[in-house]
Amino acid sequence: MRITSKGQVTIPVDIREKMGFLPDTEVKFKITGNTVFLERVESSSKRSRHLINQMRRKATVKMTTDEILALTRG
Repeated sequence: MRITSKGQVTIPVDIREKMGFLPDTEVKFKITGNTVFLERVESSSKRSRHLINQMRRKATVKMTTDEILALTRG
């Protein structure tokens, strides 16, 4: 793995999935001796608000709540 000129590295997908590093996940670095650790920061309320804001106004089908419930309940 190489560091780019901007100081960036790519975290392999298997590590991202195992650790739950999704887009916009906050992380912190911890140095112990000559080792650097990457830790996910638990900020669930901020993350939840961000995810909800991303989903707002995304629906493309105009349906009433009753119509949606009828579809999902068969």
